[in-house]
Amino acid sequence: MLNSKLKIIVAGMTGLFPVGGVAWDYLQYVIGFSQLGHEVYYYEDTWSWPYHPVEKQNTAKAEYSVQFIKNYFERYSPELKDHWHYWHLHENTYGIEKSKFDDVVRSADLFLNVSGASFIPENLSRDCIKVFLDTDPGYNQIMLSERLSWSENIERWCKSVEDHDQHFTYAENILNDECLVPRLKFKWKTTRMPVVMNLWNNNDNESVNRKDPRDWTTVMTWNAFKGKLVYQGKEYKSKGSEFKKFMSLPKVCPVSLKVAVGGKNVPLSTLKENGWGVVDGPGTTVTPEKYREFIFSSRGEFSIAKNVYVAMRTGWFSCRSVCYMAAGRPVVVQDTGFSRFIPTGNGVLAFTTLAEAVECVKRVETAYAKHSAAAREIADSFFNTKTVLKDLLRKAGVK
Repeated sequence: MLNSKLKIIVAGMTGLFPVGGVAWDYLQYVIGFSQLGHEVYYYEDTWSWPYHPVEKQNTAKAEYSVQFIKNYFERYSPELKDHWHYWHLHENTYGIEKSKFDDVVRSADLFLNVSGASFIPENLSRDCIKVFLDTDPGYNQIMLSERLSWSENIERWCKSVEDHDQHFTYAENILNDECLVPRLKFKWKTTRMPVVMNLWNNNDNESVNRKDPRDWTTVMTWNAFKGKLVYQGKEYKSKGSEFKKFMSLPKVCPVSLKVAVGGKNVPLSTLKENGWGVVDGPGTTVTPEKYREFIFSSRGEFSIAKNVYVAMRTGWFSCRSVCYMAAGRPVVVQDTGFSRFIPTGNGVLAFTTLAEAVECVKRVETAYAKHSAAAREIADSFFNTKTVLKDLLRKAGVK
């Protein structure tokens, strides 16, 4: 049955946060399932004001988000240009007509709610398997456990998570004792970010290829939490607190390092004083094309992880890093426990200390071509949609 053509609805947050990286995080699921031969639709109903990256504020208007989604499918998967349904503020719908999408809902085999931000559509078939996919491990489980009041509509969200039939997570280490993520009452199944390899071929962007990449880069949000994330008396933090441990890296590592950064309370002057090149994250990667070009113009990625991912030993691996790897860019990334599952040492190098980070970058520079080829090979072997999505369907037992 797993080899038969399925009708799949993938829910995400591309309209809520219409910027380049978010588009690649969610819409590669849609394209990946389609390339496997399934009938797939993108759906979004977050009942929230979307962010407008140009105006840099939330807006009650739908136009920017609608055009953003439309442009992505027309550019990267024209055959899916009529396979999306965006429900703005739970009032107005865009993309495929609501009546036609209702027909899809009634006959769907799988509803995959990536990040769990969208409402579950009404009138799903009783046979449709509803899957919640946790892409923010540690944070989500703490919210489910503690129901912290500073999180908007927390009770409603927790109820929605419980209403799914199955629960998947990017915390690949969650079933091991060293992982501190609370499992709660859910039977977690593990998965990882899928990448559509043919969309990251280096030979279809000659204007970028002619450049000689010199900067090690990353794209990051400094602090994404709206309040204190506390579990069993301990506070877990976002990226900013971890980044501070490696702030002096440019002073001790003989390469050019640059961050495309957004978020609250970014210490721009401190970053620059320590030798980091700094550009505005949302502005630099505002479209899927610009995000892709930023990665292709990079020599590799140096990145740290959110404190909650590291401290809880989640085994999480970055969606963004997978895109760098698929583009043939080596990644030097902070270990969250993922080294138990993803091969490291060539193409993907894991570190825990500043000294280890310096050594990893130097190792890549001494054999760059080897590490570049290895990065793409690991992306193809461990994150290719053909592998990841087939495994997800198998674990979900879609029938």
